[in-house]
Amino acid sequence: MNRLEGKVAVITGSNSGVGEATAKLFSQEGAAVVICARRKEALKKVEKEIKDAGGKVLAVSTDISKLDQIEALFKDAIAAFGKVNVLVNNAGILDTGLKAINKFTDEDFDRVVPINQKGTMMVTREALKYMEPANKGTIVNVASVAGQYGGGGAVYVATKAALIGVTKHTAMRFTGTGIRCNAVCPGTIITPMTQNMDRKALDQQMFGAMMKHADIMHAQPCMPEDVANILLFLASEESRALNGQIIVSDFGADL
Repeated sequence: MNRLEGKVAVITGSNSGVGEATAKLFSQEGAAVVICARRKEALKKVEKEIKDAGGKVLAVSTDISKLDQIEALFKDAIAAFGKVNVLVNNAGILDTGLKAINKFTDEDFDRVVPINQKGTMMVTREALKYMEPANKGTIVNVASVAGQYGGGGAVYVATKAALIGVTKHTAMRFTGTGIRCNAVCPGTIITPMTQNMDRKALDQQMFGAMMKHADIMHAQPCMPEDVANILLFLASEESRALNGQIIVSDFGADL
């Protein structure tokens, strides 16, 4: 039996990278997937590929920094599939240049926080409106080793550390209700978002500090499928004893 048979999963940021890999894997494991992101063309491409493979999928163009679009996302999910069992909070963006706390810009803060932190919290709040009456639901947040260990741009680190805190908060609040929440913290990962970084614009002092505390150069980088496999485990009943847990997936780079 497929591990997500009969489940309905909402996956944010699912038009590329980890979100795309997760949506395809969840579909293969029997879930109906509701995929959402801002870039419509890429989202429709993923939707078509899942449909062509025989999966159940609904694509909803969504900016998770906008409450009205989040509300519409879940209304569309309920209209299409009748329930929401799983939420994967994957949507997120990078700040520019690994800017440390003494160099971060207000522009980066105002661009990144509404998506990575506030947006994820709003999506979770909306999902819980449907999970609470059912006394059942699984939430998985995609944080980062940046939030766990501090290596990265100050704004990005702050948002991912916030997700780790929100994961533990959510798990604590809903323990014993049938709703649980866990997080995965990928390390260096190969996705279109990370590959498109301008390496020349990196804060070299911050990068040097990170190199002293993590084996970035020698540890194997994660691929989207590596993270998707962990998300599948956390979304499935195989992990039913896990709640409030933060799993680092970095091939040991940060040990």
